[in-house]
Amino acid sequence: MPDQFLGAFPDITVSGVVMIVIALGMMYLGVARKYEPLLLLPIGIGVLLANLPSTGMAEDDGFLGLLRHAGLDNELFPLLMFLGIGALTDFTPMLRNPVTVLLGAAAQFGIFAAFIAALLLGWDMSNAGAIGIIGSADGPTTIFVSTQLADVELWAPIAVAAYSYMAMVPLIQPPIMRLLTTKKERLVKMHYPSRVASYKARVLFPIIVIILASLIAPKAAPLVGMLMFGNLLREVGVVDRLAKAAQNELINITTIFLGLTVGSTMTADRFLDTGTLGIFALGLFSFGIATFSGVLFGKIMYYASNGKINPLIGAAGVSAVPMSARVVHKIGRDEDPDNWLIMHAMGPNVAGVLGSAIAGGVILETLL
Repeated sequence: MPDQFLGAFPDITVSGVVMIVIALGMMYLGVARKYEPLLLLPIGIGVLLANLPSTGMAEDDGFLGLLRHAGLDNELFPLLMFLGIGALTDFTPMLRNPVTVLLGAAAQFGIFAAFIAALLLGWDMSNAGAIGIIGSADGPTTIFVSTQLADVELWAPIAVAAYSYMAMVPLIQPPIMRLLTTKKERLVKMHYPSRVASYKARVLFPIIVIILASLIAPKAAPLVGMLMFGNLLREVGVVDRLAKAAQNELINITTIFLGLTVGSTMTADRFLDTGTLGIFALGLFSFGIATFSGVLFGKIMYYASNGKINPLIGAAGVSAVPMSARVVHKIGRDEDPDNWLIMHAMGPNVAGVLGSAIAGGVILETLL
């Protein structure tokens, strides 16, 4: 089939039509199926605008090109997103039960497993590191890392793979969770710890994390710094205007611009090749291994605690907040309607947000 249609619209190509169909599919999934609509709808519009013929919107001097230079090429949009995420994140469940930090750390193994797999499949070190970060299940972290490591034509497939698998958490995680756990383990009811996260602890936590993360992985300082700054705005209680701005106007505006710019990189010449399929396959592998390792470490904690910890909460160690925690809660209630795991799962879930940022910094520190 020729790549160019003949007739009244000679600028329309087969590959361009394919990308327009992909854009419409993204918008359908976001609107009709409610799969991450806040992200898939702006990304879908960005793809559509970038692939309409003769508009020039995706060119360097076009509207989308200017947005891309202003906020994606210099990692500004992902950092602003992390500021808003930090302002929305409540680390209290993790502070009340600090052992859940280990589950958040265990789930990051998917990143490094996919990195090794990408190397074995022939990707170079930098691109393999960018592909591996899909396993963090964290869109801003994935974009922040990939724009520094990956070739520009890989930015879009890596970002879209990350957001796609975040949206498909309810489909991907449950089979792995059921495969690795027994009915007895899924029925475990956890008791809320009596430990209280004091005001002082909640204020000191983000400050301490910024210092430690900067010493351990300096490349993670921008991500962790913005995440913890947003959380500090939330917890201090004396800058409500700033906290509410970060939680609402800032993150909403940034979500629109980030979605449009990510979508604008999905032009036919960059997206439609066999490498894209490989990235999606490795992204699924990365996400699956992250869930596998989280649940497996949850089983270790189940035995170490003499059956007091439900291993399902290990699946929430990925950074898809709060979707992974909700999935854990649903699987637990499928076994016992009186089993409430949501707050227990939020501990590893918010730990996963922090863990993914640090893991991204470690990869950047190693490969740059």
